[in-house]
Amino acid sequence: MTIYALSSGPGVSGIAVIRISGKKTSEVIRNLTNGELPPPRVATLKKINNINTSELIDEGIILWFPGPNSYTGEDMAELHVHGSISVINSIQKEISNIDECRLAEPGEFTKLAFQNGKINLLKAEGIADLISSETEIQRRQAIKIMNGLSANVFNEMRENLLKILTKVEAKIDFPDEDLPKETLDNIKKESKDIQNKIEKILNDQKIGERIRDGFKIAIVGPTNAGKSSLLNLLSKREVAIVSETAGTTRDVIEVHLNIDGYPVIISDTAGIRKSQDEIENKGIKIAFKRAEEADLRLVVIEPKNLNFTGFLKDLFDKDSILVINKSELIKAKLDNQISKLNHVLISIKDNKNINHLITKIKNNLKNKFITNDDIYITRERHREHLKNCLMSLKEFDKKNSLEDFDKAAEDLRLATRNLGMIVGKVGVEELLGSIFNDFCIGK
Repeated sequence: MTIYALSSGPGVSGIAVIRISGKKTSEVIRNLTNGELPPPRVATLKKINNINTSELIDEGIILWFPGPNSYTGEDMAELHVHGSISVINSIQKEISNIDECRLAEPGEFTKLAFQNGKINLLKAEGIADLISSETEIQRRQAIKIMNGLSANVFNEMRENLLKILTKVEAKIDFPDEDLPKETLDNIKKESKDIQNKIEKILNDQKIGERIRDGFKIAIVGPTNAGKSSLLNLLSKREVAIVSETAGTTRDVIEVHLNIDGYPVIISDTAGIRKSQDEIENKGIKIAFKRAEEADLRLVVIEPKNLNFTGFLKDLFDKDSILVINKSELIKAKLDNQISKLNHVLISIKDNKNINHLITKIKNNLKNKFITNDDIYITRERHREHLKNCLMSLKEFDKKNSLEDFDKAAEDLRLATRNLGMIVGKVGVEELLGSIFNDFCIGK
């Protein structure tokens, strides 16, 4: 089948890009333009017409990419036309009337690129991350993946495992021949080296996933301390209801923000106190859970309740900032116990010291998001495959030491397969639907 879709954003725009890929692409272009194909990869101005009546629909730029030298590896074209809804709908309707042409599914163009060997699976996921990136650090991480840094590392480890496998299989095929001691030592060393590399990648504090999904910040503390007001202030809009009535917030309110290029998810939680209300108590339990899961906790208290004991002390650690709101009410010097903590005095009412709090948050983010040339895992499936690979390699070492080479070879095959699943070197059809469905239509 030949597929087509709007690749630019939906809605009215100056320019819209309609992408076509498949065997019928050349026929589609000829029928729409009543003429010959433009030169390959040369932007050519053409009139686009109704196929049956030759009535002019629009005038736009046609780009023709003969396969296999195209994004998908098939014959492909792009129509750059005026971005009105009527023009887009009219052109797509004309294409749909041509036999064996249908609207593309989400991510189908990139899926074709993967299936035709134009990109590996990691690059496909990097493209999806780049499209959905909202901050500079997310963009940089997606570009790093697209440039093949991660794929090169995983492919190199996989190729090294295959070399080890050939040596083990040689021993299986020729059981009467002893492998040289040097070869046996190299097998153990190379296996251990790969295990060390995988353990280092797994021990990444989930930085890659934090960058991709967002750094979790939980605002916690007692009722009426100003948690919802702080969320509204950081969001620069009215997100949460603010009331003097205690216990107003009962569920978690989440906001996705960009703080100095870092993606964050800030959660406002229910005020923690003893309550007889069943619904409020459920909200308090959720608040504790969010606090435990958060990468950073903003523990908000106010001068009337500076008793820093119990649950507040339990919530506070190196990944916490004590936020003392309503600082205009403070009449005496802070207690030494509180002064020693990582704290900041603010007044949401007077908009005082808010920039100081934001600076503290930024510094915490910078410490978490130390970026270098290390490989970061960006998806849970990568992490699971690496864990499985590591487990298989450890089993291989045990069986190899016992000279149970048949079973050792099978563990090595499993380890190799798990690395291959990350980059798409083995059968991964069961993964493709879930991966490419995350794309927008037209990509």
